[in-house]
Amino acid sequence: MKSEKLLDLYSDYLISAFGQTTATGLSALLNGEISHDNIQRYLAGEKQTSADLWRVSKVHVRKIESVTGVMIVDDSISEKPHTDENDIVCWHYDHSQQRAVKGINFVTCLYHNAGLSLPVGFELIAKTEHYVDKKDGKEKRRSPKTKSEYYREMLEQAVGNQILFKYVLNDVWFASADNMKFVKNTLKKDFVMPLKANRKLSVSLSAKQEGRYQQVETLELEPMKPVTIFLEGVEFPLLLIKQVFANGDGSTGILYLVTSDTTLSGDGMTAVYQKRWNVEPYHKSLKQNASLEKSPTQTVTTQTNHFFASLCGYIKLELLKGDTQLNHFALKSKLYLHAIHAAYAALRLLNPVSFSA
Repeated sequence: MKSEKLLDLYSDYLISAFGQTTATGLSALLNGEISHDNIQRYLAGEKQTSADLWRVSKVHVRKIESVTGVMIVDDSISEKPHTDENDIVCWHYDHSQQRAVKGINFVTCLYHNAGLSLPVGFELIAKTEHYVDKKDGKEKRRSPKTKSEYYREMLEQAVGNQILFKYVLNDVWFASADNMKFVKNTLKKDFVMPLKANRKLSVSLSAKQEGRYQQVETLELEPMKPVTIFLEGVEFPLLLIKQVFANGDGSTGILYLVTSDTTLSGDGMTAVYQKRWNVEPYHKSLKQNASLEKSPTQTVTTQTNHFFASLCGYIKLELLKGDTQLNHFALKSKLYLHAIHAAYAALRLLNPVSFSA
């Protein structure tokens, strides 16, 4: 059977499953029409890449793309605490949990437009280099590439694939001067990014030329009013705003945003950056609705190809969302209800013991 057909069947299985996903499980679901060995050989076959993902996404992106689109880059960790360690299943620092976790760290390039979010590039962080940490003397792993290098490669690939978009959006961990210059100077695109409160900037070109910098948090800024600033390490002017918001616990939070598009208003900047949050439901649905974390695969190749199939499952759910106006979790609930109906009907056919008179 062709690999495209197996990918189609396997990604459908990942959407439909509610427990662990295995080659044996899919074979049984198909009543043995496709053997366990066939499915296992597919997973152990040629490793799928970001270029392969684009071949899957391309036709769907072309239907929704426009110059108003945004490209979102973010990373996440698929936790695998009980899986043997290898180059991609290893220890990574999780900023959201403020601790190291064991799993697969992946970076996604997500295209968002017309209410849909489609992955157009991905990289799994492979820590293939071993070294001894001078601080504690322990042997550790590291990747030969930084996540910012993957960030730039995926965005370059997106531009090379001629995807229409205006802005690049990312969180503070990708908001380096090098990434800003790459987006603006190399890709000829604009960006909206958050800044840490201690980033250094100048409030005028003359101050920058004289090397006079101050930290962002020291500025007296009127909320939502853009001011022109010159960030250390970035040669072109940026607009900066301070957004003040209320946290769920009643405390006040501050977000500093910068953009290379000096025509944007304060409200315009926040409206554009708000689109970045579409990456959060993407991460959540990929893990919970496309069975990303439910595979017992053990090798780098089988884990990579399972990850790729999960991405394809997510794409199917996202397209169904557009057709049905139901979010991924509502769609999964409908599948679960159908599964319960089928199981109940099958049980009744078996004539279970009745306790009624």
